Amino acid sequence: HCQQRGDAYVIATIINTQGSTPRDGGSKMVITASTTYDTIGGGQLEFLLVQQARELLAQNKTCQILKPIPLAAEAAQCCGGNVTVMLESFAACSWQIALFGAGHVCQSLVTILSGLPCQVRVIDNRPELMTNSLPANCRYAFHADPTAAIAQLPDAAWIVIFTHDHSLDFALCQTLLRDQRHAFAGMIGSETKALRFRKRLADAGFAGEAIDKMQSPIGLPEVKGKLPMEVAVSIAAQLQSHYYQQVPASAARSSSWREIKTLLQTKQATQILCE
Repeated sequence: HCQQRGDAYVIATIINTQGSTPRDGGSKMVITASTTYDTIGGGQLEFLLVQQARELLAQNKTCQILKPIPLAAEAAQCCGGNVTVMLESFAACSWQIALFGAGHVCQSLVTILSGLPCQVRVIDNRPELMTNSLPANCRYAFHADPTAAIAQLPDAAWIVIFTHDHSLDFALCQTLLRDQRHAFAGMIGSETKALRFRKRLADAGFAGEAIDKMQSPIGLPEVKGKLPMEVAVSIAAQLQSHYYQQVPASAARSSSWREIKTLLQTKQATQILCE
């Protein structure tokens, strides 16, 4: 559920035990910035691990930590055994998408985006279109004036415009070009509509370079079809293409079995593998 919502979280797993321990190997808990789910034994052990997990959450990094803990010496627990815990930290989602217009193409696009690592706002001024349930990573945002929602979006948001009103589309384009905080902006429509909008935006005083950054018509031209789902597939493919060009390749390495075995046998200092 945390993953679908795009929230940061840590999974703590006991992967090795020696002697008397409060929980057996394989015990797990999930830790967020404000909540914990399940337990790996309570007491000082759990307190220390929750504290370390929340330090990782504050850094908002995706990484894995192997931490050996002698319960008597480090956690002051009388059971006296040893545990090795793996902390798997998952950063909060940074891919924020705003869909302006809750019509048929939006509904199809939400179906696709529900399976991608993003958080989605569906913004519209028609509450009657906001009655269908949404996936966990999507939510509705009603605005009588959708242009006012742009100022409330996070920096580097990804914007898709496909409202029912061309005048609203144009107003959104103007507001976006003034705001200039978005990472991507695209608008649905024909080539004729796109050319007309470019001319009107230029006449309104916007620079050609800024206008050209707006993708219109949005979608990959090689993905054909006019059905809502076909259009949504085209848009989603373009969003993914741009997104993964911007996301840096992971620099994290995997620890070898020899490193893990050495750690478990000698209880060396915590090994951290971070992106």
